[in-house]
Amino acid sequence: MNALKTRSLGGVTVATVLPFTSAGDIDWPSFARLLDYCAMPDGIAAVFVNGHAGESARLTPAERIDVVRFARRHIGAGKCLVAGLVAESTVDAIRQARDAKAAGADVLTVFPLTPAPHEAAGEAALAHVQAIGEAVELPLAVFQYPISSPASHSTATLVAMAQLPWVVGIKEGSDSIGVYEDNWRAVKAADPQVGILASNFDWFLAQLATGSDGILSGLASVVPQQLAALWSASVANDLDAMRVTSDTLHELVRAVYAAPRADMYRRIKCALHLMGVIDSPVSRGEVSPLDQATVARLYDALLRAGLAPASLLLESTT
Repeated sequence: MNALKTRSLGGVTVATVLPFTSAGDIDWPSFARLLDYCAMPDGIAAVFVNGHAGESARLTPAERIDVVRFARRHIGAGKCLVAGLVAESTVDAIRQARDAKAAGADVLTVFPLTPAPHEAAGEAALAHVQAIGEAVELPLAVFQYPISSPASHSTATLVAMAQLPWVVGIKEGSDSIGVYEDNWRAVKAADPQVGILASNFDWFLAQLATGSDGILSGLASVVPQQLAALWSASVANDLDAMRVTSDTLHELVRAVYAAPRADMYRRIKCALHLMGVIDSPVSRGEVSPLDQATVARLYDALLRAGLAPASLLLESTT
């Protein structure tokens, strides 16, 4: 067995949002409360920072390092810490990878670069992951985009990546249950050690029923215990219990991931603010707040999920 692949990814991984103040600074006290809420409960296997949910592209290099260091100190050494590499080039990704490793990350998640011409996309993506692995010698996870994205990896490319000695997991966000199953079967045939993490909010139940090694989601910032329950039911092959949890989350999932999808992380922040977990729902560079109808829908969905928002926050959020 490859030594790096002994660090497997499985169970529930929380992709954390990053709270900001109204002035655009990182709100460290709110981030600490968020980590206490979503990263520390039993059933949470790993914490993922500096991804899309954490607005990595809007952070400075120094801020990305500070986020990893802060999360490492807060969650302690016993829980897996995953850091995202949202980069503009392989050179940039390697720099981020070295910084994250030095700051305490256990695993790095490689986001795709701007895609190469179609005929060379797979080779370029594979070379990107390989270069990072060779440079840092740390376990890597691969971020799979929806198949509608030109940066999505083909099944053949994912299989080739899974066979690299550094790759321990795939965040499977193809947004198609058929493609998910194809990727699951092909990757597991190539290397059963590589963890496939369900990551399509609309397909959690179907993905877990098809086969999965865990869940990786920004929604876990809001419902960590519910997703842990869903995963536990999946491990137990208890379809009835899986359906109960899925039914509980249905309205919230639809409210968070409604069109336009680009607002999903703003909605997650709004939900956390309504619950009193973070002080402000703002994102860095946000032009305008969510409209009142969206906030009201989130509020109602939280109530239906049994999450009891702080009612006085509804008016202040809008």
